[in-house]
Amino acid sequence: MAENKLPQYKKLYESLRKHILSGIYEEGSLLPSENELCAVHNMTRPTVRHALEALVQDGFIQKKQGKGSIVRKPPQDIGILSISGTSSAIGKDFLQTQILQKPEIMSWPEPFHFEISEVERDFGCIYMERLRIVNGQPVFYDINHIPNINLPRFTSRTFENKSLFEILRTQYQIEVKGGQQKLKALKADQKVGKLLNIKKGDPVLYIERKLFTNRENFNIYSTIYFNSEKHAIFGNF
Repeated sequence: MAENKLPQYKKLYESLRKHILSGIYEEGSLLPSENELCAVHNMTRPTVRHALEALVQDGFIQKKQGKGSIVRKPPQDIGILSISGTSSAIGKDFLQTQILQKPEIMSWPEPFHFEISEVERDFGCIYMERLRIVNGQPVFYDINHIPNINLPRFTSRTFENKSLFEILRTQYQIEVKGGQQKLKALKADQKVGKLLNIKKGDPVLYIERKLFTNRENFNIYSTIYFNSEKHAIFGNF
């Protein structure tokens, strides 16, 4: 779905979110008042409040009685455990995304590490691989399987240095609402070691994730290899 078809509150949410992440609104600063946002964006007060509440829930602002909406400091650790996504947690200025395997439509692998619905299986999946780089250092390698259900032109989009969650949210109205994940320590094989710039046999954190969305029978499945040598991970889930 094109951005101009977004609900009004989502348009305001995306605009304010972008300005927070880019630093236009710095930590501790106040967002414009509800009255100002209504006037500037030609929106009703309930619409503005809906957008602000979404920013509160995603951790971008906090509301204080008598003061207004205060911008929160972006998290410093790696938010791969957060449903808001890694780009939101780190900030685009510090995160790079290298596409190792462009999105490709295929059948689901057998066996698959999570149970999938019959509908998901019938439509196949979109497979892609990414390397996420923080401050110039490769930090995690992720493999994604996304149901090939009503995602027009998805495989022709550019994902280099872009957020998968943001593209799904703004272009297809698909929002992550929670999920399941399994974590365990593994020794890096030759491929993972080369990608993460570590030695074969060095420890990596292995994560399998099933992310639930607002769309029925549409879950996002990810396998992540994380180099925790210099970074911690966190997240509200």
